[in-house]
Amino acid sequence: MTPRIAIIDQNTLEAMGLKSLICDLIPMVDVSVFSSLDEMEEEAAQTPFIHYFVSAQILLTHSEFFLQRPHQTIVLTAQPMASTQFERFHTLNTAQMEHELVKSLLQLHQHGHGNPQHGGFHHGSIPEKDVIGPSIEISKREAEVLALVVRGFINKEIAERLFISLPTVVSHRKNICEKLHLHSVSALTIYAVTHGIVSIDEI
Repeated sequence: MTPRIAIIDQNTLEAMGLKSLICDLIPMVDVSVFSSLDEMEEEAAQTPFIHYFVSAQILLTHSEFFLQRPHQTIVLTAQPMASTQFERFHTLNTAQMEHELVKSLLQLHQHGHGNPQHGGFHHGSIPEKDVIGPSIEISKREAEVLALVVRGFINKEIAERLFISLPTVVSHRKNICEKLHLHSVSALTIYAVTHGIVSIDEI
């Protein structure tokens, strides 16, 4: 059975962007978006969810439901939360730039594997190979290029650092994207971190 994650947020644009990033991080998971808890509970009756990404407003309105599931719940917030009601949950700042949001998701993923009882992603029945996606061979040089791409270097800087021509960098980037079937820097960043090409601290 495919593991399922629910995003419960009335901000549809924010929810769809988050869904895209989670799908990049965990390719074999089914992510569903809901605007209310009632809508989610109807679908959960058929197949339960392993995690809930929920807006702070919905969590406060339905705190009893989420307090019973603190290790499965990640609160979506646009600002730091001072309320003690959020102490038991991990939070995700959705007001960050996309690059920082990717980094936060990767930290949640790493934290969940390291200590699943204290917030973050606890994948449970999701095999590790499904969390990080399939292992696809890229050359050593392509890995070097990818590491610099996700660290924010532009093509000209990559060429200078690796002592290769600009067209060669462009060619490597094209090959990497085609091999991995990934075309955004966010998706490439997730791949690079989860496959050990760069560490979270480097991005």
